[in-house]
Amino acid sequence: MIDVKVPPVGESINEVTLIKWLKGDGLWVERDEILCELESEKATFELNAEKAGILKHVAAEGATLHIGDLACSIDDQAARPASMQPEVAKPIVVEEKVLPEASASKHAEVKATPLAQNIIADKKVDTTHIHGSGSMGKITKHDVLSSLEKPGVQPGISLFSRNEKREKMSNLRKTVSRRLVEAKNTTAMLTTFNEVDMGGIMDLRTKYKDAFKEKHGVGLGFMSFFTKAVCIALQEWKSVNAYIDAEEIIYHDYCDISIAVSAPKGLVVPVIRNAESLSMAEIEKSVATLAAKARDNKLSIEEMTGGTFTITNGGVFGSLMSTPIINIPQSAILGMHKIQDRPMAINGQVVIRPMMYLALSYDHRIIDGRESVGFLVRVKELLENPMQLLAAQDPAKLLLEL
Repeated sequence: MIDVKVPPVGESINEVTLIKWLKGDGLWVERDEILCELESEKATFELNAEKAGILKHVAAEGATLHIGDLACSIDDQAARPASMQPEVAKPIVVEEKVLPEASASKHAEVKATPLAQNIIADKKVDTTHIHGSGSMGKITKHDVLSSLEKPGVQPGISLFSRNEKREKMSNLRKTVSRRLVEAKNTTAMLTTFNEVDMGGIMDLRTKYKDAFKEKHGVGLGFMSFFTKAVCIALQEWKSVNAYIDAEEIIYHDYCDISIAVSAPKGLVVPVIRNAESLSMAEIEKSVATLAAKARDNKLSIEEMTGGTFTITNGGVFGSLMSTPIINIPQSAILGMHKIQDRPMAINGQVVIRPMMYLALSYDHRIIDGRESVGFLVRVKELLENPMQLLAAQDPAKLLLEL
């Protein structure tokens, strides 16, 4: 019998929560097969079988376990069940099916009873927002008629309901809550705003996005432009890239950029290491990789540890303006927002331009108004003149050695 215990998952982490069992009690498991999901205050990780055998659950789902606690055991002396013996592969027989005509295929794809399908076809009902209440989620006649009588009200939902649901906070959500309150209570946080004309970047993306993706295998997004601009500005305004440790200020000659990502279980902030040394393509690949891991709850503790400055993009959710909260112990965070066409006065003419509000929240204990405003203006300048991202200055001034 082998005991499977909760392994160490990082410094200062003493307990985890068993989120769910992926293998049932009493079932046969193979070596290295995933047994369950555990969640610490920083990340979600998996527990694997050390040997093949019969699994015996010890801890229940939702239980809080300390590092070293027994999660389950595996009887590695048990005989492998006959049903688990490898079978000879059978040839796959592919049956040909006659495809329905285009006019009928649209409704054939809908999981609905025959009567419901007839009403859908006759009334040309959009089934996108109809949730079936029948067996296996099938749409019934009642569901369709209800959607016609009360558009916008989902079938099966009680009107004027006053039900409540209590749910235990996850370790990740508790940590996020604690850190946000700590940031508000322990820093002298202020926010300064500016706006940037995104026309130059949007034109550049439109012109080169296809060639960029063909060569590098990744899309050209806004995050690489912002990361590049931030790295240049951080190297010019050192205090924005520093933080306070007791009675000392720690400055960094590198830029580890934290990217705020909305994951299924809450906000996570993975880090792009030495972003100042990466190309646009390398930044985009890093962002794509970290975002995919965040969506799948696969981020490691190391990938979310550290960071000298944070970028958050509320614009993807439609936010026009906000005041982001500092990601302690860092001293500043840049908030991106929705790009919106607005009338702007340019050379005495009113011109419609794609504008974005920028917000820089900073710790006034270490960053003065001059530095915060200077940093944000520099980011604005670099974004409105994206060719400066290449040499960190105006190409004309570089040519003239000014």
